[in-house]
Amino acid sequence: MFRRSFNRFCAGEEKRVGTRTVFVGNHPVSETEAYIAQKFCDNRIISSKYTLWNFLPKNLFEQFRRIANFYFLIIFLIQVTVDTPTSPITSGLPLFFVITVTAIKQGYEDWLRHRADNEVNKSTVYIIENAKRVKKESEKIKVGDIVEVQADETFPCDLILLSSCTVDGTCYVTTASLDGESNCKTHYAVRDTIELRTVESIDNLRAAIECEQPQSDLYKSLGPENLLLKGATLKNTKKIYGVAVYTGMETKMALNYQGKSQKRSAVEKSINAFLIVYLFILLTKAAICTTLKYVWQSTPYNDEPWYNQKTQKERETWKVLKMFTDFLSFMVLFNFIIPVSMYVTVEMQKFLGSFFISWDNDFYDEEINEGALVNTSDLNEELGQVDYVFTDKTGTLTENSMEFIECCIDGHKYKGVAQETDGLSQTDGPLPYLDRADKNREELFLRALCLCHTVEVKPNDTVDGVIESSELTYMSSSPDEIALVKGAKKYGFTFVGVQNGYMRVENQRKEIEEYELLHTLNFDSVRRRMSVIVKTQSGDILLFCKGADSAVFPRVQNHEIDLIKVHVEHNAMEGYRTLCIAFKEIAPDDYERVNRQLIEAKMALQDREEKMEKVFDETETDMHLIGATAVEDKLQDQAAETIEALHAAGLKVWVLTGDKMETAKSTCYACRLFQTNTELLELTTKTIEESERKEDRLHELLTEYRKKLLHEFPKSTRSLKKAWTEHQEYGLIIDGSTLSLILNSSQDSGSNNYKSIFLQICMKCTAVLCCRMAPLQKAQIVRMVKNLKGSPITLSIGDGANDVSMILESHVGIGIKGKEGRQASRNSDYAVPKFKHLKKLLLAHGHLYYVRIAHLVQYFFYKNLCFILPQFLYQFFCGFSQQPLYDAAYLTMYNICFTSLPILAYSLLEQHINIDTLTSDPRLYMKISGNAMLQLGPFLYWTFLAAFEGTVFFFGTYFLFQTTSLDENGKVYGNWTFGTIIFTILVFTVTLKLALDTRFWTWINHLVIWGSLAFYVFFSFFWGGIIWPFLKQQRMYFVFAQMLSSVSIWLTIILLIFVSLSPEMLRIVLRSVRRRSTRSNLSCKKASDSLSTRPSVRPLLLRTFSDESNIF
Repeated sequence: MFRRSFNRFCAGEEKRVGTRTVFVGNHPVSETEAYIAQKFCDNRIISSKYTLWNFLPKNLFEQFRRIANFYFLIIFLIQVTVDTPTSPITSGLPLFFVITVTAIKQGYEDWLRHRADNEVNKSTVYIIENAKRVKKESEKIKVGDIVEVQADETFPCDLILLSSCTVDGTCYVTTASLDGESNCKTHYAVRDTIELRTVESIDNLRAAIECEQPQSDLYKSLGPENLLLKGATLKNTKKIYGVAVYTGMETKMALNYQGKSQKRSAVEKSINAFLIVYLFILLTKAAICTTLKYVWQSTPYNDEPWYNQKTQKERETWKVLKMFTDFLSFMVLFNFIIPVSMYVTVEMQKFLGSFFISWDNDFYDEEINEGALVNTSDLNEELGQVDYVFTDKTGTLTENSMEFIECCIDGHKYKGVAQETDGLSQTDGPLPYLDRADKNREELFLRALCLCHTVEVKPNDTVDGVIESSELTYMSSSPDEIALVKGAKKYGFTFVGVQNGYMRVENQRKEIEEYELLHTLNFDSVRRRMSVIVKTQSGDILLFCKGADSAVFPRVQNHEIDLIKVHVEHNAMEGYRTLCIAFKEIAPDDYERVNRQLIEAKMALQDREEKMEKVFDETETDMHLIGATAVEDKLQDQAAETIEALHAAGLKVWVLTGDKMETAKSTCYACRLFQTNTELLELTTKTIEESERKEDRLHELLTEYRKKLLHEFPKSTRSLKKAWTEHQEYGLIIDGSTLSLILNSSQDSGSNNYKSIFLQICMKCTAVLCCRMAPLQKAQIVRMVKNLKGSPITLSIGDGANDVSMILESHVGIGIKGKEGRQASRNSDYAVPKFKHLKKLLLAHGHLYYVRIAHLVQYFFYKNLCFILPQFLYQFFCGFSQQPLYDAAYLTMYNICFTSLPILAYSLLEQHINIDTLTSDPRLYMKISGNAMLQLGPFLYWTFLAAFEGTVFFFGTYFLFQTTSLDENGKVYGNWTFGTIIFTILVFTVTLKLALDTRFWTWINHLVIWGSLAFYVFFSFFWGGIIWPFLKQQRMYFVFAQMLSSVSIWLTIILLIFVSLSPEMLRIVLRSVRRRSTRSNLSCKKASDSLSTRPSVRPLLLRTFSDESNIF
């Protein structure tokens, strides 16, 4: 029997804290040792939130954590336990409706998650047991099981690759479902098990694997070249065998999907503030009525009239308790001022409204065959409130579609296509041969381009070992690498793939050169370089390195830098992306040491990344610089127009990039972030290093810039976003090292105010460029701006994994579905294919979402105040007896049926301004900035309008009832007729108010508005036309029908509706007149009012926007 024991991924006598031991095939390593099966979680994936048994209690607990729901529960309990004037049904039924609708929505979403889980858990897999392929469900996999996976199948759990059908033990994997990268990645089997390609041999394996405990990071894993992640797909390989090391909820995919922090919009904060105000109004009303009740009852006749004598128990009741009970009763009577149904309406509006982004055909990109994606609907309205936009450069402003432009070897520049006779061609026409680098250096440079990368060649391109160069298809996670390999191919050196661990290169003489790939020192955003160690056919060991100039120059000989640096800086000024190429020979003894250190670092269970980084750092030293490359990354379509539109909308755009300053600056000019007249203020390493003490020089520059900007922008009451366009425009450029100096300045230097001065400068600049930024620094910048006074709303947009930190940090995160994987779009709130789509997303969708939901919130509080104010006034005429003005059915159905659908339809469909107008005139965005529609002014307007209309409802009807008889037969109408008249006027007025506010009519608006009014009339006839057996009192019997038989009541209803709406109608007329006069005054200025230049403030301030919005 084949027996083997190996401790993979562990180093020496390292401390085994937080590790697990996995027995391959669940067989003990030694027959003499006792085998105790370890307990690990099963392979079930559980993304659902509820089960059948805990759904009800868990969901109710979560819903009643919301303050409005809890408030209405308390009111309901008060009605049940205390003798209150209204039935518990009046508050219980609306609360039940809200709770039920929310529970159904959340239950349905959880059912979908259960269904998706079952599809995964019940899928078929094959396990190797007793030298046989056993068919099982995926959820039955245990840690230690040997799993067989075939081509195009998805890995059911995290596996260590034991062997594959290929001789060299390699397999190709795509991780599109994990990080969006569609390219094939190569994984390697454990060297000790490469030969085990049959079921019998793999079942005879006796081995133990010691590995770290599960962690969520996809990119920090044990032996990443051996680990196959759940969710990835096997490609171009017939089958593999792997051992399960992490299963179920311990797989990296499951851990990685555990949620992001919840983001809340500014509108939700306004709703909470309004709720507090209305709760205060409610308490005030209850206190006033309770006080006045006892003032009224201070007269003995009023306290105990002859027709309503108190019982002995009532006389003996403690007065303080009676006062408290009366206070609670008044609270119950007025409790409908708090709109309980608003929350469910807001949730439905956000959820349904988010589909409009997904359905927008303007966001569809034919290249990737995808449109926009909404990952969260909670922030729709926040898109209309953005103050700062933070954007990545590469892949966001640019195409991330790289084209090799030129290269430099030992200071000699090469551009164009190689000539067959003498290799590389010159830059500017035919130059003497002496003005070229040495032939050997040229070939060394091209070999470096062909070897120093992680590019793969599609296996289909190889037929019986013969490779057709013209048909090679390259795949890589980085477009830069493909561009460089293709660049080398133009000059006669072609990378033709990896075979059995050897990288194969076809040289200019059409000869195949083979290099054994010993190690790959992968690229990361901190090192900003990558290297490979290869062994030539003659036995020489070479290290080739490529990376940013700042990462390579300190590691090469000083005398080699000057020749290359000139070309690098020139190319950066042209806007090209540059990389420096270096190499060194490694002696065999040195390689043995490096090899041992690399293996130990890769197998380390603790601090693996730090140890590998240390070895990389020690290895990539004392290199020789060969040359540099220049690759062009073209600007995305309409990127410049989008940035101009965002500027015109009053947004400040910051570019945060890891690129060098010159390249980033060139891109910023190209995309019009910087204008030709923009004065640039630089806080970079170059400007700081002019002085011996960097901090002193930094303080000097900060002070100088602040004085200049404060002189240019004196303090004013005007909005800064409008003010900066009237003066000289300033742009700020800062790099990562200077930012670190600002954020981490020493306390004893007297410079702890660097940060505040820096922020003052940033706020005065129209645009900011931050270059040489690490991912963490991007997040720090966003966090710093978020915490500014006034808490500005921030938006971050990027396409790569290095942008995830700032996307998660900002209020709104936008992911670009780019070529650097889908990490950004997966972690974002919204994802769009291109940067240009940001324009419509903010200026049109964001604007409309905000206006709609702001109107919804104000309207809900308005209609409920209209509803309750007559009830409050009625108490002054009924001796504060807590007599309800409305019937219980009307109290219950007002918010649920009579007034709910019109405002929901309005909040989904309203377009107070045409979408084309919103996108063509970005300055309209400024009209709603700063949460303009939910500020104190608009809130007071809606509140006073509701108070006016409620007063008109009550006293208009009251004066009508001064006539002793309203019917021809002399019958006198009573209390319920009085209340029904007021309620009828109320329902028609608030519904017609919404009709007046509607600018964009659809058949749905007509249906719900006129349908709601018709339903109210029908319900009133139906409710009062039948003797209901379950009602103790038939107080509404025939009331509505009898009421409408009076001409006086008809006239009163029509007149009072007209009077109530007269302020709105007058406002519409005045706005229409003002709009016409504005259009005639500004018609001569429209020609010059285009986006080709940034708008000046003077016409901006003179212009009265011609939107038909209801913004007050």
